Amino acid sequence: MPHPQHPLSRRSMLATATGLAAAAALPAAHTAQARSAVTSHGAADPLQAAYSNPVLWQDFADIDIIRVADTYYCSASTMHYSPGAPVLRSYDLVNWEFAGHSVPVLDFGSKYDLNGGRGYVRGIWASSLAHRNSNRTFYWLGQIDFARTYLYTATSVEGPWNRHATIANAYYDAGLLFDDDDTPYVAYGNTTIHVAQLSADARTQVRTQQVFSTPPEVGTLEGSRFYKINGNYYIFLTRPANGQYILKSTSGPFGPYTMRQVLLNLPGPIAGGGVPHQGGLVSTPNGQWHYMAFVDAYPGGRVPVLAPISWTGDGWPTLQLVGGAWGQSYTAPLPLRPVTPMTGVDTFQGTRLGPKWEWNHNPDTGRFSVNNGLLLRTATVTQDLYAARNTLTHRIQGPTSTATIELDFSGMTDGDRAGLAMLRDSSAWIGLKRDGGTTRVVMVDGLTMDGNWNTTGTGTERASAALTGSLVRLRVHADIRPGTGRQARFSYSTDGSSYVSLGPAFTLNNAWQFFMGYRYAVFNHATRSLGGSVRVTRFESATP
Repeated sequence: MPHPQHPLSRRSMLATATGLAAAAALPAAHTAQARSAVTSHGAADPLQAAYSNPVLWQDFADIDIIRVADTYYCSASTMHYSPGAPVLRSYDLVNWEFAGHSVPVLDFGSKYDLNGGRGYVRGIWASSLAHRNSNRTFYWLGQIDFARTYLYTATSVEGPWNRHATIANAYYDAGLLFDDDDTPYVAYGNTTIHVAQLSADARTQVRTQQVFSTPPEVGTLEGSRFYKINGNYYIFLTRPANGQYILKSTSGPFGPYTMRQVLLNLPGPIAGGGVPHQGGLVSTPNGQWHYMAFVDAYPGGRVPVLAPISWTGDGWPTLQLVGGAWGQSYTAPLPLRPVTPMTGVDTFQGTRLGPKWEWNHNPDTGRFSVNNGLLLRTATVTQDLYAARNTLTHRIQGPTSTATIELDFSGMTDGDRAGLAMLRDSSAWIGLKRDGGTTRVVMVDGLTMDGNWNTTGTGTERASAALTGSLVRLRVHADIRPGTGRQARFSYSTDGSSYVSLGPAFTLNNAWQFFMGYRYAVFNHATRSLGGSVRVTRFESATP
């Protein structure tokens, strides 16, 4: 998990530009789109499509990426959100869809239930996703609260995922490898890098050994990803938040290892964003290698980008650059294959939430239900949204997007607060206040937390309007591009077509310390007593 604390270095990059002239001039886009690249004869070749970076303009950090046969999967950090450790699926490395979550519930203590404590900026940090061919099983492994390492397995990424006995050791920023002989190993650590051999069932430690100490002039290395490629062992490491290094051993998983720099201070493909780093390496069935990293792009979060990798004759990876930078576009490694979009309409059919949804901490499962809509009963009596249970979150599509919910508020009782928020350590919302038997639509900002994630502001009402009937649509338009224009604007509609702006624009906080980016959040909590409810009949995430 990166901590962007180091000043930028003037060190030269080891990686050299090879260029991809056919793709260099294409602009970045907020969604991966198939584009025909021009061949040397000027004709469009449909098999040589191009993709734009970022391949996902949503908050997916600390990526681990793998291939199983012809399907790709990646996992990401989710901190205090539940379920945790989402698994995304792709067939072309460019178009991604939600598949499931490796950690169904954050059962690591009551603070993850917002019960006697808080799990903000704890929980699921950089962790590892792997597939074991011998038993056709997926493994997720990660440390929690710097105390223990947890192991989950599933035969399908959709689940069910089962938690097993924990490992007493805390493998910080773990990278899991199943060797050719099926022995499991973990690379881990911060600055001092270790390798642990696990038991055959991967549930206990057999041995551990320090394999590398980062030179002082490099600084911090962490975020281990562990590979065996052409007989060599590699530990892929990030220098937060502006570099990537790799260790290589030709003598086995315990080394000795030598180090090379992959990139440092490399310009990224997002204007105003940071240096691509961390993430992992993956190969296609035909032997092409790619690196999926992320870019710090607050206020939206940490956003995945993709670039090709080539290998030197002596077994070191080289990043393919475009004009001395991580390319805004490259030739696609495979024919592009559409998947379920990351945006769209959810009317909450069935009886379960889809994998695009994550709660702020664990929910009170007795206080919500899904059945032709999402019924949110008040689960907490509080004036503080950060302390309210059953706040449901959805990632924001960048660079700009709009979220709209349709809300039936006929079940609200006096003192209830329900609505749609831009949720982070500095938050704002549009929603409903029910007091004295009447309901108003309001815009509220000034919800804040300090550096220890304690609430310092519960909000200030900036605008309001009377509301009649029982149905309203609430909308947030969010611009999450890094820079000065990072704002959210709120509006509402009583007829489903014409929208009325409410309150001032809200400037989004772009500090990195909360790590997670802003999310859309649907909430309903009480300030007086439990018993009220709202029904969300429709959620739509849309791009311009």
